[in-house]
Amino acid sequence: MLNFNELYDLYAHDVYRFAYWLCGDYLEAEDITSETFVRVWVRFDSIRTETLRAYLFAIARNIFLKKLRKRKVQAPLNETFPDRNPEPEELVDSRIELQRVQNVLATFSEKDRTAFILRVQHELPYKEISRVLGISLTAAKVKVHRVRKKLLATRSGKEDD
Repeated sequence: MLNFNELYDLYAHDVYRFAYWLCGDYLEAEDITSETFVRVWVRFDSIRTETLRAYLFAIARNIFLKKLRKRKVQAPLNETFPDRNPEPEELVDSRIELQRVQNVLATFSEKDRTAFILRVQHELPYKEISRVLGISLTAAKVKVHRVRKKLLATRSGKEDD
């Protein structure tokens, strides 16, 4: 009966060569060979020596096929897809801008602020805004326009009233 070291010395080269012919990559062939002998070592007591070489090749082939199936499942990432998460600097800039807008909105009356939020945030038509606030259609348009104008002036650095 062979011990594990003798088994490895006798068959490692053959298993490696077989694995190399299967995959065509010497590093992957080394991995397959190593994993084959790890599996044999774990079940060393239950191996029949008359079919040992075929048994080693079958293990190597199964390992190769398993790796091949995993490779098909894993699609390479395409570099053209940008990361949709904003950069930390963009997050900070966005928060600063939001705070600036909130500060400007706080200077308006409740009706002006509400009209603007209903139009911009909730995309309500002016007719609905006038109904919600109990004002005329023209007044709703004026209120939203006034807030937009002030926000644009603040953003460009000019404070016009």
